[in-house]
Amino acid sequence: MRILKNSNFDFMSKKVLALGLSAIIVFSGLLSLFINGGPKLSMDFKGGTFVAVQYSEEINVNEVRNTLGNINIDGQSFDFSKEEVKHFGSKSAVSLRVPHIENSPANFSQKIVIHLFDSFPSKTPDDITNFILSKGVVSPKIGSELSGKAVMAIISALGLIMLYISVRFEFKFALGAIAALTHDVLITLGMFSLLSYEISLPIIAAFLTIVGYSLNDTIVIFDRIRENLKSSRNQTYTAVVNTSINESLSRTVITSLTTFVVVFILWVFGGEVIHNFAFAMIVGVIVGTYSSIYIASTLVIYLHERSSN
Repeated sequence: MRILKNSNFDFMSKKVLALGLSAIIVFSGLLSLFINGGPKLSMDFKGGTFVAVQYSEEINVNEVRNTLGNINIDGQSFDFSKEEVKHFGSKSAVSLRVPHIENSPANFSQKIVIHLFDSFPSKTPDDITNFILSKGVVSPKIGSELSGKAVMAIISALGLIMLYISVRFEFKFALGAIAALTHDVLITLGMFSLLSYEISLPIIAAFLTIVGYSLNDTIVIFDRIRENLKSSRNQTYTAVVNTSINESLSRTVITSLTTFVVVFILWVFGGEVIHNFAFAMIVGVIVGTYSSIYIASTLVIYLHERSSN
């Protein structure tokens, strides 16, 4: 199926403008990260206590927050009213995230659950086991280890991708692909910083998915460039790249649109649990499609012209 037959858009004539736009967006994201002291990390990486509970009817988050102002647990007083309290998938479910507390009481998460259970007797099920959706504790040490492994996962993926493309194509293609993938991750990370969204383990999975999606798009274009270079001896290198992008455009548009529709539906209807993951994928699909044309291909042209001179 081709929806853009015989397209002949001069993409490369706009490459300087596109690079300038990318530079502004990436710089804005990096500036936001610098001002905020880095990305906003979730409990997965910082450590802390997480509790999610299910009431028998809809409940107002502010009502729950008001009961968390002065909790007495094993003789210690805690104020969780300023912590993250929000609906968890539905209006009748609520989650609470509490940062790591040194020397916290034993069975800390269970005792928070009991407090939430006792605070609204008319809205809780008969059995507390039906009240608990999820609870857990992550220590700062484990969070730090997960953070390190997450960074290594992304770096390892980029390194293996560079090796693969260097073998399958040429080294300049590998540099173009890595530049595009780094561009995609930085823009998505910057968007999370600008919107104060948390980086959690599912978001790291989203970053890796974005890398794979963008790479697939880039390789399709690179493959067309390689094939056209063999048969288009009279065209300039830039013209060959432009032709290759146009030949791949129908496939790119169909793939990007179908993927975008799916992740957009997840973002709208998926609920709080999957909202940030879906948002990361929306940004990734858009910038991944853009970067395969204007970042990867542009850098390949630049490296070719530099080596020719």
